[in-house]
Amino acid sequence: MAELFKNYLYEPFLNLLIFLYNNLTFHDLGLAIIFLTILVRIVLFPIFYKGARDQALMTRLQPHVKKIQTDHKDDKEKQAKALMDLYKEHRLNPFSGFVLLLLQLPVFIVLFQIFTRELSNTVFVSHVFLGIIDLTVKSFPIAIVAALLQYFQGKLALPQTSPSTSGSPVAQTGKLMVFLGPIITIVILAGLPAALGLYWSVSNLFSVGQQIYINKKMPKLDK
Repeated sequence: MAELFKNYLYEPFLNLLIFLYNNLTFHDLGLAIIFLTILVRIVLFPIFYKGARDQALMTRLQPHVKKIQTDHKDDKEKQAKALMDLYKEHRLNPFSGFVLLLLQLPVFIVLFQIFTRELSNTVFVSHVFLGIIDLTVKSFPIAIVAALLQYFQGKLALPQTSPSTSGSPVAQTGKLMVFLGPIITIVILAGLPAALGLYWSVSNLFSVGQQIYINKKMPKLDK
């Protein structure tokens, strides 16, 4: 497993970062990380888009899910069938959010190992981003930027709820996660090299644009 991780994830990502650093970013490691992040998001865009769309749609469908659970509370078989019909109607995979998390985890681990092991490598002559930020050390401001972008993306993903549904457990949980997620991000990134915070910031910025597009394409579910 370790050999597969090294051959198919670690080394390809490292070689791509080195290529970008040497050929496209004038030996600015920060710009190389930005380009790498953009490439990752473009290549994985269909999966990221599907996961983010399904998460947003799942939240918006909660009043319908609640109604089905109430209407068929005494018949679990009918309840399950009605839920599957609802998901099928909207081409929704309720587990895509979990798949998205599993997809992001190995990428983050790979970049974490690269940024903690290889930044001292002499192949990277400079570790300073735009001549200002040393990417090998912790950076609280970059952690804040990453958290703010994550918060903004989370707010965009929340549906516009009516007074009758805004106090529901699902709505309250969604609102809580909008604040809790960025706080966890700050706690984690504040203790890691700024390179990881930069990667997460760019990825979150990409997610904000993606969420705006998803919101425009999201079907109306009022009825």
